[in-house]
Amino acid sequence: MSFHDYHEPFVGSGAIFFRLYREQKIRRAVLSDLNAELIDTYLAVRDCVSEVVKILSDFPHEEQFYYDIRTKNPWKLSLPERAARMIYLNKTGYNGLYRVNRQGMFNVPFGRYKSPNYLDKKNLLAVSQALQNVEILCVPFETVLERANPGDWVYFDPPYVPLSQTANFTSYHANGFGLKDQERLRDVCIELSRNNVYITLSNSDTEIIRSLYGSAYFAIDEVLANRAINCNGAKRGKITELVITNYPVEQTLQLRLLERHAPYFVLNAR
Repeated sequence: MSFHDYHEPFVGSGAIFFRLYREQKIRRAVLSDLNAELIDTYLAVRDCVSEVVKILSDFPHEEQFYYDIRTKNPWKLSLPERAARMIYLNKTGYNGLYRVNRQGMFNVPFGRYKSPNYLDKKNLLAVSQALQNVEILCVPFETVLERANPGDWVYFDPPYVPLSQTANFTSYHANGFGLKDQERLRDVCIELSRNNVYITLSNSDTEIIRSLYGSAYFAIDEVLANRAINCNGAKRGKITELVITNYPVEQTLQLRLLERHAPYFVLNAR
């Protein structure tokens, strides 16, 4: 598929962006998210990566330090300090999970890693290089309607609809992401389709998602994707997910869209 500009309104780990960048398929990209700490991390890595690396090099891998830095107010830190805190917590917290409480405070417990790679200088420098000339915005996903033009490609990777009542790992933002948000996202996808913008969306294989996108605008395909978030380690592995598009797509491309093994990324998003 050929496209003009690339947009990713739920950038998370940015795995698809980095994959496309590595394959030299990105002409111009706009990455955005409503998570201000995440966006500031990307901005810091893009604009002052050496400072971020310097701060991370002074961080010890200790449980008490983890909880001490977790309690710090990120908005009282400088931009590179805030980014270093975000990366450290994500890489040393339980299972790479990013989750906040209703007050917007990160609340993931300490992870049991022997040597987490939170100081990956080569990786951070590669990310910084990839982000040069990329527009990075802290805005709601609906604003993509203001930026995307005919022939552009938008990839949506929103918080997934839970597979069960206990599978509630959707609190990446203090206000969560509920059914009405999923409906608003579907409406945005319809509007983009009417404007001849390519859209791809990934989500859980649930009746809710199948119902929301069961119109003539979209094609729904099943893929197997690796997922690591489960309190029971034996249940981690490949599960069925959905890839939704408004254009014909080969299965090989769908599988690549759900890969979570890009050679470099900033954060584990899920």
